[in-house]
Amino acid sequence: MTNVLAIRKKAERLSREAMFDIVRAPLITEKATALSEKNQMVFKVALSATKPEIKVAVETLFGVKVLGVNTLVQKGKAKRFKGRPGQRSDIKKAFVQLAEGQSIDLTAKLA
Repeated sequence: MTNVLAIRKKAERLSREAMFDIVRAPLITEKATALSEKNQMVFKVALSATKPEIKVAVETLFGVKVLGVNTLVQKGKAKRFKGRPGQRSDIKKAFVQLAEGQSIDLTAKLA
């Protein structure tokens, strides 16, 4: 239990620059758009980011209340680049559940 509190306190001391390193970009897909109707947003995040860090970063950057964070790591596919075999990078996605009545406008600028 104390370990969870320590992780949460560490996440709350993040600088604004570190928060932008954690939350890389919003994911705009059909599934993500459908989830926005259920007060959920999907973000591309750093592979090393933890759920408490993601929660604090989204709450601070966008000024919303986050109820929960679910994450997944999408493994990179083996593809061919100019005829040579290659590997796409792994991507970590964060599904963020927002409080009732909260929303994030992705078209507005971040201050």
